[in-house]
Amino acid sequence: MKSLNSVHLNGLRTVEAVARTGALQTAADELGVTPSAVSQHLARTEAQIGRKLFERSRNGLRLTEFGRQFAARLTEGFRTLAGAVALADDSTSNTLVVSVAPAFALRWLVPRLSSFQQAHPEIHLRIDATTNVVDLDRSDIDLAIRMGSGTWPNVHAELLLAQEVFPVCAPALAEKLKVPADIVKLPVIADENTMFSWDRWFEKAGVAKPSFVPAGPSFTDPILGIDAAVAGQGVTLAWPILAADHLAAGRLVAPFGITATSGLGYHLVTSLAKRPGKKVSVFRAWLVREVACTMNWFDGLRQT
Repeated sequence: MKSLNSVHLNGLRTVEAVARTGALQTAADELGVTPSAVSQHLARTEAQIGRKLFERSRNGLRLTEFGRQFAARLTEGFRTLAGAVALADDSTSNTLVVSVAPAFALRWLVPRLSSFQQAHPEIHLRIDATTNVVDLDRSDIDLAIRMGSGTWPNVHAELLLAQEVFPVCAPALAEKLKVPADIVKLPVIADENTMFSWDRWFEKAGVAKPSFVPAGPSFTDPILGIDAAVAGQGVTLAWPILAADHLAAGRLVAPFGITATSGLGYHLVTSLAKRPGKKVSVFRAWLVREVACTMNWFDGLRQT
C-alpha cells in the first residue's frame, strides 16, 4: 500500500489540474508553471504511485480508467482542503456566497440587492450564478436558491415560493385575445429546458389541449424567451419571479389573470453539515420579505 508521504503534493495538484482542465497548457497557466514542468510532474507522480494515469498520443493526454478514479478523488480532496484553508481567512467571515440560477439572479435578485446592501453593509455578497447543483458540503457556498420539488439529498430545503405559471405576451398581442382559447392562435415561444407544462394551464383555464399551436422561436434560456415575448414574437409560459418587473412596467401582460400550480417551487437550501451563521439568517429574512412583497403585488395585479 502506497503511503501519502511517498507522493509529492505538487505532483498530485498537477494531476488534478490536468484531469480537470483537459490540457497541459491550461493546467500550466492555472498552476503558474510551464507545460514542460507539468509533464515532468505527471511522469514523476506516475512513477511514485506505480500506475499509469494518462494515455499519451499525438492528440494529447487521455485519462486511463484508473486515472479517472484517481483524479476524481483528488478533486474531492483538494476541494475539502480549500474549504479548510478558507476557514483561516478572515476576509471570508463576512462574505455571503449565494448560488442561484442566472434567470432568477438577473430578473429578480440583482435589481433588489441594493436594499440588502444598504441595510447590511457589513456583509459582502458574492453571487454564484449557475444552473449546476453545487455541493454545499464541499464548497464555499453558504446557501443556494433552487427550483424544484425540494427533495434534494443531504440538504435542508425551505420552500420560499410555490411556483405558479401563466402565459405572458406583449400588450399589442394581448389585445387580440378575447377568451382563453384564443391563446392557441398565437405563436408559442418555447423554453427548451423548462420544467413546466402548458397542460396545467390549459386545464385550469378550461381549454381543451390543442392538437397544434403555431410555433414561435425556441430558446435554451427562459430569460431569452421572456425577452422575445416583450418583443412581440409570441406568447410564453412564465412565473411571477421571472416576469414581475416586465409586468409592473407594462412591457408584458398576463392575459385573463389565470395561473396554474406547477408542483414545483423556489427553495432556500443550506447544508445539513454546516451550522448557518448570522449572515445566512439575515439574508434569509430579507429574502422572505422581498418575495412576499413581489407576490403581494402580483396578487393585486390578478385581482384588477
